[in-house]
Amino acid sequence: MIAKIIVDVANGAVDRIFEYNIPAHLPVKKGDWVVVPFGPRKLGGFVLEISQSASTNHTLKDVLAIKQGGKILPEMIELCKFMVEKYNIKMVDGLRLCLSSEVRSESVHEKTILMCRIEKSFDTQKYLEALPARSQKQRAALEFLGKGAEKKSALENLFGASAIKTLLQKGAIEVFEEKQNRAPLALAAHKRKVDLNPDQALAVEKISAFKRETFLLFGVTGSGKTEVYMNVIDRALEQGKTAILLVPEISLTPQVFGHLTNRFGEKVAVLHSGLSRGERFDEWNRIQNGKAQVVVGARSAIFAPLQNVGVIFIDEEHENSYTSETNPRYKTEEIALFRARYNNCPLVLGSATPSIETFEKTQSGDYVLLRLPHRVHETDMPSVQIVDMTREIRMGNDSIFSMPLLNALADCVKNKKQALLFLNRRGFSSFLRCVDCGFIASCTDCEAPLVYHKEGNVLKCHLCGKAYKPLTHCPTCKSTNMRLGAIGTQKIVEEISKLFPNVPILRMDNDTTHGKNGHQKILQEFAKHKPAILVGTQMIAKGHDFEDVDVVGIIDADQTLYQTDFKSAERTFQLITQVSGRAGRKNGGGKVFLQTYNPRHYVYTYAANYNFLGFYDREINVRETTNFPPFAVILRILISHENESVAYAQTKEIFDELKPLKQKYGEDVIYFAAMKSPYGRIKSKFRFQVLMRFTKNIKDDIIKEVYTAVNKFSTGKCQIFVEINPSSLS
Repeated sequence: MIAKIIVDVANGAVDRIFEYNIPAHLPVKKGDWVVVPFGPRKLGGFVLEISQSASTNHTLKDVLAIKQGGKILPEMIELCKFMVEKYNIKMVDGLRLCLSSEVRSESVHEKTILMCRIEKSFDTQKYLEALPARSQKQRAALEFLGKGAEKKSALENLFGASAIKTLLQKGAIEVFEEKQNRAPLALAAHKRKVDLNPDQALAVEKISAFKRETFLLFGVTGSGKTEVYMNVIDRALEQGKTAILLVPEISLTPQVFGHLTNRFGEKVAVLHSGLSRGERFDEWNRIQNGKAQVVVGARSAIFAPLQNVGVIFIDEEHENSYTSETNPRYKTEEIALFRARYNNCPLVLGSATPSIETFEKTQSGDYVLLRLPHRVHETDMPSVQIVDMTREIRMGNDSIFSMPLLNALADCVKNKKQALLFLNRRGFSSFLRCVDCGFIASCTDCEAPLVYHKEGNVLKCHLCGKAYKPLTHCPTCKSTNMRLGAIGTQKIVEEISKLFPNVPILRMDNDTTHGKNGHQKILQEFAKHKPAILVGTQMIAKGHDFEDVDVVGIIDADQTLYQTDFKSAERTFQLITQVSGRAGRKNGGGKVFLQTYNPRHYVYTYAANYNFLGFYDREINVRETTNFPPFAVILRILISHENESVAYAQTKEIFDELKPLKQKYGEDVIYFAAMKSPYGRIKSKFRFQVLMRFTKNIKDDIIKEVYTAVNKFSTGKCQIFVEINPSSLS
């Protein structure tokens, strides 16, 4: 028998099938993770196929061993083949996503603890009768163990190490190892039975037919989408099926994990990058061994080794975080759609602010629209007041907080309620600039301005993480007239703390949540205090169920509106609607203050009235008129190298190679150009890009031709990635 294997080497030159002989004593099967000789080395390999005979007359080397714990399902092998064709990635990069890195590296192992129990053949009663009065600790320990086994360390703490040692020497008790699961934490969830409203019940019935359909669960914030998810999962488990629930942010995972474990107990596993290596190892094994039937997590959880998948949910489907922007690049929705079709099960996309492309598919009939138009218990949506900050300035208020917001915060504190202040910019200030010559402090490895962080008194690059000492004078003109730019969350915390010195002020952004269980700690701390104010970036804008938040302040609504991106209006609408929805979730109402220097912009009018359909109608007309997705396809080829001239030359070669496609497809190619990327250098690598925009009717043909052309240059000289409809062009 012959094993057809991909070796675990991330090199395009060896990303192909190698054949190995299967020795008679090794029961190698498709999907096994094995050890094979490869040149002078011994490497891991993925068995993609077993065949009766080799395709060559050369003498084949033998498979050396089968690694324990590593198994890739046939479904996931087919998924990897799909990804290779869809995204033009290496097969090995796809396979690595389908097997935990902790399993592959063999650097993490099961955790065991020493346990003690009474030895079965030992005559405990006779021993106790003969014990002298001074040996009361031995007696107490034996009586304790009569109720069941206990940790050896706990026994030694309770009864003394000497007593336990004596019992071991006498043969009264024995020590054995027991596996201990390194379970990740979940936020506590309240046990409460929820009666579904008619809209929720209808959604549950439609999804629970478990047909091969894609649904958009379009519900306002607080409409009870999570309860729909859990009811469908309950029905899936009753039928012996499994389920995957994806959330866009690690910060949302503990809350959703808490709800699911409250309902389904140990059947639930969690996967995301914030877990320790041991936790991820244990959770992966629980899923692979069938001990967990429900998986919740961020983007990577879509590759969980679940079998017999009955339903897949993608919550907050509009979020950019579902697109992988590092190698291997992929779109989570497309991966989920493949798995749903493979398992003949529904895929459910949930959002209060679905992407324009997704909602358009409900209008064209590709997706089924399910609506939850009301909040649970029919509570009112919070009111949104658009605050004109130019008027505030004219009235003499040059603060970063408008007077209506400050008055509302004062009332909120007085009434012992909670408030959120949203600003999608972390740090203290967005840049440091010389007033005299205009110099802006930038990272030496990236073409990006440095952000000032008052905590630690450093300038940081938010692209590569490099830190610098703050400048006291301009390196160009030697001026000491240095000014800070736009404010960040640190500055908000500093200013609001001065105004409300006795109120707990918490901050939630990438700087405060990088530690172990960072998100949980902040959320738990916030829940303990009333009044309290939570300042944060988009981490606080979605999914969280804050029952006592009465006031939401959107400090700089204009920040995302004027970005050079065709999705800027859409993203602004989504952020405003999502963060507004955090207010008044328990008793209804709540107040939102949207601070802007352009109060008459149409996005704010639609967002203030929660009018997604009106916004969609306007935006879809703009997209159709200007030939942007979903009516066109954007393709980006990103080229990077440490040497700028090498990257430039490679970009020109690729551009020239693709020129005939422009001539071949004519007017169907709307745009075709090569240029330096907006961030021209990141982590010391210079970046160039070739951009194409073309109509949907030539999509499949031209993408294949682009892949074929680009693959001619995949020699390792430059890093080259192709992206279809990238979430960002920066």
